[in-house]
Amino acid sequence: MRIFPVYAPKLIAKHAIVFFKGVVWVKDLGRLEFNQGRFVTPKKSLPHVKQAISELNKLIESQHPQSA
Repeated sequence: MRIFPVYAPKLIAKHAIVFFKGVVWVKDLGRLEFNQGRFVTPKKSLPHVKQAISELNKLIESQHPQSA
């Protein structure tokens, strides 16, 4: 598990791309899981968390379009 003390989308997306599967903790967002290089949206989460996960997945997609 990697801990990010601030929300830095590029660094978090890079971490997910490199490690492909795992968990990160981001201050103000909480625990975020990623699998196959993409972040998984939890069933119950706050709107700002869903928005951040969507942003991260779009960033990952733009960096590696062949991973989809």
